[in-house]
Amino acid sequence: METRYFKIGKIVAAFGLNGEMILQHSLGKKNTFKGVQAIFIEHPQNTFLPYFVEDGRIKSDQETYVKIEAVHSRENARKLLQKEIWLTAEDFEKCAGKSSPISVLGYHVIHNDEDLGEINEVIEQPHQLLCSISLRGKEVLIPLHEETLKQIDNKAKKIYVILPDGLLDL
Repeated sequence: METRYFKIGKIVAAFGLNGEMILQHSLGKKNTFKGVQAIFIEHPQNTFLPYFVEDGRIKSDQETYVKIEAVHSRENARKLLQKEIWLTAEDFEKCAGKSSPISVLGYHVIHNDEDLGEINEVIEQPHQLLCSISLRGKEVLIPLHEETLKQIDNKAKKIYVILPDGLLDL
C-alpha cells in the first residue's frame, strides 16, 4: 500500500546556533511531534525525503521548535527555510486537532450524490475554508462556509456540500 502524506506547514526560521528550526503548522493545537519519527520534505515533486526528529518544543499554538538529525548548524537549518513539511497519514492522525480545519484532509467532497474527489489541501480564509481537490485532472477550490456546507460525516470521512451553479464548470 502506498504511503500517503499530508502537508502541515513549513520551516519559517532558524533558531539558535545548533540547527534548531521553527516549524509553522496548521495542526490546530500545540504540538511537540512526540512519537513522530520523521517529518518529510517533498523533493522532487511527489518524492518525500525523511528528516528524523530529534526533539520538539512548543513555541505557540501554531509553531514548534524542532531539531532534526543531521542539521547541526544555523547554516544547515537556513537551507531548509520555507520548505513545506509533510507528515505520513498515520502521524497526521496523531498530531492534528480534531476540530482544526486541516483535520478534513483526506475527506471526500460529495455534491449531489457525486464524489468530487479527495481534499488535498485546506486553505484558511477569514470567512471560509477553501478545499483543494483534483477534478478531471484540474485543481478545483471548493468553498466551505455556512451556505455551502451541508454535513460532515467524520466516520465515513465525507463532506457533503451544496455548491452554486457553475462552480464546477471547467
